[in-house]
This record gives sequence, C-alpha cells and structure tokens, in this order.
Amino acid sequence: MANPFQEQLLKAGLVSKQKVRDTKTQKRRDKKAKVDDGSAILKQEISAKKQAQAEKDKALNEKRFTEATEKGLVRGLVTEFTRLAIKAPAASDIKFNFTFNNKILSLYVNDKLQSELLTGRLGIVRYEDNSYLVPHKLAERVHLLVPEWTGYLWVTDEGQAVDVEDDPYADYAIPDDLMW
Repeated sequence: MANPFQEQLLKAGLVSKQKVRDTKTQKRRDKKAKVDDGSAILKQEISAKKQAQAEKDKALNEKRFTEATEKGLVRGLVTEFTRLAIKAPAASDIKFNFTFNNKILSLYVNDKLQSELLTGRLGIVRYEDNSYLVPHKLAERVHLLVPEWTGYLWVTDEGQAVDVEDDPYADYAIPDDLMW
C-alpha cells in the first residue's frame, strides 16, 4: 500500500482490507468522473439545434396555418372532414389506440374499420376534442395544412399508403408461429 495512513489504520484494526479497497475504487471512480470528455458541450449543442429546429418548424406551421386560414382552406377542410367522416357502429367492440399530442386516445371500431385503419385506407383527425374517421387522402390534406389535428395517419417509408390489393404475397398463408 502506498498510503501510510491507510496502513496505520489497517494495523490498528480500525478499517478492514475490504474497506481500504472500496476507498481506492471510489477514489479511482471519482477521478474518472471528473475527466471532461466534451460530452456536456456536445449535448448542449445538440439540444440547442433541436430547439432551434422545433422553433423553425413551429413558425413554418404557423405561417402555413395563417395562409390557409386566409384562403379559407381550413374552414372548408373542417366542413369537409365533418361531412365525410365515417361513423363507427354503435356495436363496435375493438378498441383502437392512437397517440395524439403525447397522449394515448382510444376509438372503438369494428373489424372492417380496424383493417382499413391498419392498411392506410383511413385516418383519424382530431378537432375540438372529437375524433373523425376520414379517408386517407383527406387525412393527408389535413396533415399538410394543420398537422396538429392529425390523430392517426398510416404511411409507408415512401409516403404512400399501403395497398393490400397489390400485395404479391397475399395468396400465401402466414404460419401461426410467426404471428405477433
């Protein structure tokens, strides 16, 4: 041991070998923790960039919204999706969950509506605390003009809706052990 004070305490029986090892380990960890690897500065830069991007996106969305409001598009869009909304049957028993403003909301649908939502034929629009099931194209238009109203919109990586009729593997059965 390089520390004579620790040796004296160990010989006097005031500390054990395990306690001395623990102290050395803790000192080594403290020394490593004090080393600045620049990650704090990097994290601050990343958070500043994210915040700037969020502010830029918000300003762009507000600009689009004001332009659309001036043209009367938003008003027409509201009347269009309320008119074209698909009513869920009263006897719907399947709970369809979707996220909206970091909250999980539910909508009760039947089998047909659930499959259409999952394949991208329908979307969900939230307006004034009401959920509307609308055709996919209308949900896309709502998403372009007022993204805050989009509750659920299924798109693939290319931005195209999934089309079940064009599925080349539709004739093949999925084995039970592969379903999840």
